[in-house]
Amino acid sequence: MDEIDRKLIGLLQEDATRSYASLGKEVGLSGGAAHERVRKLRERGVIRRTTIEVDPAAIGRDVVAYVLVDGSTWMGDAADRLAAIPAVEEAHVIAGPASLLLKVRTAGTRQVQEVLRQVFEVEGVTSTQTVVVLETFFERPSDPQVESRL
Repeated sequence: MDEIDRKLIGLLQEDATRSYASLGKEVGLSGGAAHERVRKLRERGVIRRTTIEVDPAAIGRDVVAYVLVDGSTWMGDAADRLAAIPAVEEAHVIAGPASLLLKVRTAGTRQVQEVLRQVFEVEGVTSTQTVVVLETFFERPSDPQVESRL
């Protein structure tokens, strides 16, 4: 991936509805060449999908909690069960004080409690520790330009 690919990704992250002509102009390529590069980025799995970003508060999901999950067995096999819980936005196998880290987004703390009940139904889960977010300063997608700035 070169600098032009990184710029294209950054531009698409800002606004995925931009035309290929507009993208090409920004990076010094024709619209057709920009389209071809984006197609190849999709084929290689660099661009996984094109979507919209929704304000969670606007759809009634303004409580964020991070849940550390410990287990009596290897918890890496629990991915499908955790993915079946709609409020779990992310699940990560981690090194540290627990086996898994979950990002949960719900309408309120009662719903967080219900998610915890569902997590405890996953085979092997022995304990959880939950941190509820009071305020989010920012969230951002992966910046393709970071590598080149370091």
